Amino acid sequence: MKTLLTYMTYIIAVLAVTVLTANVLAEEGSAAKHKSVVAPSAQEIQPLKAGDTAPLVKVRTVEGKSIALSKAADGQAAAVIFYRGGWCPFCNRHLKALREAVPELKKLGYKTLAIAPDLPAELAKTVKKQELEYTLLSDTKMAAAKAFGVAFQVDNATLNKYKGFGIDLEAASGETHHALPVPSVFLVGKRGKIQFVYTNANYKVRLDNQALLAAAKEHASAEGSSGK
Repeated sequence: MKTLLTYMTYIIAVLAVTVLTANVLAEEGSAAKHKSVVAPSAQEIQPLKAGDTAPLVKVRTVEGKSIALSKAADGQAAAVIFYRGGWCPFCNRHLKALREAVPELKKLGYKTLAIAPDLPAELAKTVKKQELEYTLLSDTKMAAAKAFGVAFQVDNATLNKYKGFGIDLEAASGETHHALPVPSVFLVGKRGKIQFVYTNANYKVRLDNQALLAAAKEHASAEGSSGK
């Protein structure tokens, strides 16, 4: 009987390790799938979903310093916001509106991190122009946008249209990839789990502060009660 119990305990332990390994591999596979993907269009992106683990990526600060996105969050939960760049009037309107939500997000335990393909120097201009007191981060090579699954290729017709408006994506990012992120919001918990996702291929439509704060309150409460 004792031998049988020992054998059963061993089998349960093996099964537990197998399940844990499968979960880890699934998460790594999900992150790897997005690592170098640039969708052909904004409508074809495949963003990470709630429950996925936020990818380990590096971005740059306004000062040009390389930093891990997780470190930029300072051990807090984070509201990670992707926007197209300081040249986009809809993005600037959104960034300005976010100033009203940041204090409440902070109370709920979320640090606001806004990411764009702009060079650090361009970010600095946006901070000054929009009088922002939250963190902007540079993703010139689109590493973060790709990893979160929100990067897409800008077609030649759109590039030419932008040039007609005096918008130079290469000058803004210092790169020739002609890629942009679909405007998106990810709420990420302290332990790196994505709690909430919003993306919209229509760059003119953004998540409003009321909806953002409602999601933050819901997940902050859930995280607090679960101890995660």
